[in-house]
Amino acid sequence: MSVLIFDSNGELWHTRAEELGLDYISMPYYIGGQEYFYDLGKETDFRKFYDAVRGGEIPKTQALNPEDYKRILTPYFEKGEDVLYVSFSHQLSGTFQSLNLALQELKEQFPERTCTVFDTRNISLGAGIQAEEAAKRKQAGATDQEILAFLEEFSQKIHVYFTVDDLMHLKRGGRCSGLAAVAGTILGLKPMLTVDAEGKLSVIGKISGRKKAIRTLADRVITELTDPGCAVYIVDADCPEEGDKLRDLILEKRPEARIVRQIVGPVIGSHCGPGTLGVIFVGDARN
Repeated sequence: MSVLIFDSNGELWHTRAEELGLDYISMPYYIGGQEYFYDLGKETDFRKFYDAVRGGEIPKTQALNPEDYKRILTPYFEKGEDVLYVSFSHQLSGTFQSLNLALQELKEQFPERTCTVFDTRNISLGAGIQAEEAAKRKQAGATDQEILAFLEEFSQKIHVYFTVDDLMHLKRGGRCSGLAAVAGTILGLKPMLTVDAEGKLSVIGKISGRKKAIRTLADRVITELTDPGCAVYIVDADCPEEGDKLRDLILEKRPEARIVRQIVGPVIGSHCGPGTLGVIFVGDARN
């Protein structure tokens, strides 16, 4: 018997995870000298977090260590359960080195137990939507092998596009040079980013002005959405009015789209900053 889990960097809302019977690993972040663990919005004070960042606090994230992973996984193994872990992109964090070390040690203690890790090659709800679909199939009786086969194909159909409001947050995370961040801020350029097929962040364009950036996000959904049966997630980092505007633009042209609105959690928000706006949906397989 296996248990399906994901991590809170997949950002599926806590009520949806509970509906699907999904366990999750809470990922850490630091702000104001305190450590927190993201709980998929269950008790998260989003207002406090984003107000602090807007006020000058610099949030940080940190990888879990091997002891953390051993603490998380040991209870499953002690109960005789295997684990299927649908994880966020291994290209975006060193935390999976710690996971591998933990699994090596746990294998000695629990030689009959397994933890299979599927790399979604995505982040935020780009990973969460894969965990969601995997859980739906598990509830319907699919085996781990059937779920993994599904995810291998499905993962390449997840389209993620987002734009940030302040390039300095990307600069701190090493995604944008200091000179480019300052120049882009002065010129009002809004980079359009995606997660590529390898699970890395990639800049696909620089757009002049916020309104045009929002329209570009809407056009991506309008032209690339192929499966309106799956949710179209619109996520915002404390800019709900713009998220609602984006929703309205999409529905004007694609009224059949099933849109879910959600706020960006503090871990992802630590890297992209307030004002980030993104879309996640199912389209054709990406190159």
